[in-house]
Parts: sequence; C-alpha cells; structure tokens
Amino acid sequence: MRIGLFAVGRLKSGPEKDLAARYLDRFSKTAPAVGLEFSRVAEVAESRAGNSETRKRDEAAMLRKAQAENGVLVLLDERGKALDSEAFANLLATYRDQGKRDLMIAIGGADGHDPSLYQEADQTICLGKMTWPHQLVRILVCEQLYRAVTILSGHPYHRA
Repeated sequence: MRIGLFAVGRLKSGPEKDLAARYLDRFSKTAPAVGLEFSRVAEVAESRAGNSETRKRDEAAMLRKAQAENGVLVLLDERGKALDSEAFANLLATYRDQGKRDLMIAIGGADGHDPSLYQEADQTICLGKMTWPHQLVRILVCEQLYRAVTILSGHPYHRA
C-alpha cells in the first residue's frame, strides 16, 4: 500500500525539513518488507481567500486533486481519535490487508479542514488534544510512519 502525505503549507529548508526527510527515508527503506511504501508529499500553499470557510473549501479541493481514486483518507485533527503507536500501526496494516492501494494522511491549514472532508474521510485521528504547527506535525507523522513499520516488522525501535 502506498502512503502519501498532504500538507497545507510548505516546509522551508532547515532542521524541520531535514528531520522529516530522515524519517521518510527510514520509512522508505524499511516499509516494503511489510507491504508498505512511501508515495509522495503533496505540499500546497495556504489559500489566500479572504475568509476561513473559503480557504478551507479551496484547500479541500486541492486535497481531492492530490488524492488517489478510491484511496483511503486519514485526516489529522485535534478532535480526532487518539491512537497510540501500536494502534496506528495496526490501522495501516488493516487497510493494507484489505487490499487498499493508496492511503493519504492530510495535514490541514491554519483554519483546519473543510467540514465536507470529515464526511469523506475514512478516519480522523489526532496527535494529541493540543494544536501543533504544521512543521512539527509533519515531523511527528513521519516518525510515526517509521515507528509503525518497526512495530509491524518486530524491530526493537519501538519499546513499550
């Protein structure tokens, strides 16, 4: 199963981008052994619309263009379901075992996701109840993807 990231906002060169890239590189090297692969990061600029509702609608349209047809959509939102690392790994494995070809994890913009996306999403999960800047969310998601692969493969990186 191919896993991609969609992010409203671009990571500029610097330590955040380097760290995210390091975890994605680790994921890319180890994921094929458990039937996963990294497909891409789809970064889009934040909408310049004059109000929150229109910005969210514009950003949702960009997400829909980036998403694979019949792909699994996982939204990140502080109101989503909190998963521990093992549950996240199992979620990925479940979609993989169901024969899903593509999964997109979506990081919203400053205004969050458009309400219509919540109805379309297969899952809405959170990285905790706090709001995080998108640069840190990108790092957290990339690390958790790598951690999920180590959990699924029985590698000792994840120690509970």
